[in-house]
Amino acid sequence: MGRVDGKTAIVTGGALGIGRESCLLLAQHGAKVAVVDLQDNEGKAVVEEIKKSGGEAAYWHLDVTDEQEVKKIFNEIKEKYDTIDVLVNNAGIAGDNKPTHELTLDEWRKVQAVNTDGVFLCTREALPYMKQQKKGSIINISSIYGIISAPDIPSYHASKGAVRLMTKTDALLYADDGIRVNSVHPGYIWTPLVEDLGKRSEGGVEAFRQHLDSLHPIGHVGEPKDIAFGILFLASDESKFMTGSELVIDGGYTAR
Repeated sequence: MGRVDGKTAIVTGGALGIGRESCLLLAQHGAKVAVVDLQDNEGKAVVEEIKKSGGEAAYWHLDVTDEQEVKKIFNEIKEKYDTIDVLVNNAGIAGDNKPTHELTLDEWRKVQAVNTDGVFLCTREALPYMKQQKKGSIINISSIYGIISAPDIPSYHASKGAVRLMTKTDALLYADDGIRVNSVHPGYIWTPLVEDLGKRSEGGVEAFRQHLDSLHPIGHVGEPKDIAFGILFLASDESKFMTGSELVIDGGYTAR
């Protein structure tokens, strides 16, 4: 029996990286998966892969910063699948790697719009459906940099810190409704987003990856599936006694 049999799961940023692996794993364990992204070709490819494996999924194009589109798409997902049981707020961007005094307000706001506003808008739309059902699991993808920091990409760190505390607030607000809200805090995971940071670094991709490997006591960066398994756990009833928690999956990074 699948660990999330019969549940409907929405995964934002579901086309690539952690989102893609989460969609595949949730579907493998019985969830009906709504793959939500701006990358249409990649998102549709995830749906096709799920269907070829006997799972159920559909793709929706969505900009998580667009309030009216979020409302519209979540309503469509509810109409198609009857319930919204799991929301994985995974969509995110890194932003510009500049010190604070060099950042423009537009550069700052662009990151907050996706990483913070997007989590708020998607959570807000999912909550009424979950409240009606008296159950649900919301999983917000933060970062190790929602717990600690580093001297780079300040707008990203700020956004992930916000997501961490948004998670705890909503966990308290909606516990009586049977809705659990938890955050996941990955270390460096080799995703297209992280690879892009490597391409923009002075030494190039390989040197960047070797540097990241050295930061983790376990000896290497993580893979998207490492995080997807944590998401599957939080989506399942196995984690029924967890809310407001931080699931750190970081190869020992924050233990240093």
